[in-house]
Amino acid sequence: MAESGAADLIHLADGESSLVVRVLGRHMPGVLPWHDFLDAEIIVTSGFTQGRADVCLAPDDLDSWSQVLGALAAGRDAAWMDDGRSTEIRFEPSGRNGVAKVAVEDSAGTGTSVRVRVRMAGGWADDHGELLQQVRTAWPQEVAETSPGAYEWRR
Repeated sequence: MAESGAADLIHLADGESSLVVRVLGRHMPGVLPWHDFLDAEIIVTSGFTQGRADVCLAPDDLDSWSQVLGALAAGRDAAWMDDGRSTEIRFEPSGRNGVAKVAVEDSAGTGTSVRVRVRMAGGWADDHGELLQQVRTAWPQEVAETSPGAYEWRR
């Protein structure tokens, strides 16, 4: 975890382009329904453009990121946070030299989208599995939904 209390969930960079998803902390600490939601920022840079979007990650988003990692490691295209409520990130591995096209679309907010190519370094999938585990360790799930709309602290 970084000194500021933030931690990267995604960090893909090749010197020319990058995609970073940085978790900043709990969205509403101590408020039962929102305690396990995480504030994060998506940062995309390339020689042509630079952009940043604030997002709120639901606990299910971390689970789906784990599934996306599996699909990408197998060389398949995958989309993350593609439920229409937030900024969506799509990955399209080309299979050549570890390059992937990454599209970030903020359809729900600004309507802005950007597409960059990023070379995936060897071992990137394992590294990102470790980043996911670090985020889960730093901000463990502490709230249980006992029935629809009813929450309690996990023991």
